[in-house]
Amino acid sequence: MAAAERRKGERVTFERGFNAHMMGIDGTWRRECTMEDVSETGAKLTVEGSVEGLHLKEFFLLLSSTGLAYRRCELAWVNGDQIGVNFLKQNDKKKKTGRRNGASADA
Repeated sequence: MAAAERRKGERVTFERGFNAHMMGIDGTWRRECTMEDVSETGAKLTVEGSVEGLHLKEFFLLLSSTGLAYRRCELAWVNGDQIGVNFLKQNDKKKKTGRRNGASADA
């Protein structure tokens, strides 16, 4: 419960869970999982099979069968077959570029 209390965003809990997949950034592994709850900043997942040996520091959470809906994640905590993940923002790099463009526009 402590992990949920630290979460910044409002949480949505699914009655039966939402079927999803986890996939390594490099594509070398993939696991089925169930998203138990989700917020703007992260989610709680129940993973099918062992998480041992997986590179969970950073991975993709695939939310659609086509792979078009996904979130880049980092591991927050592990508790048995459940893990907590933080969503990594995709626009972090773009903000840095924006600052450079803003600086050159002012010059």
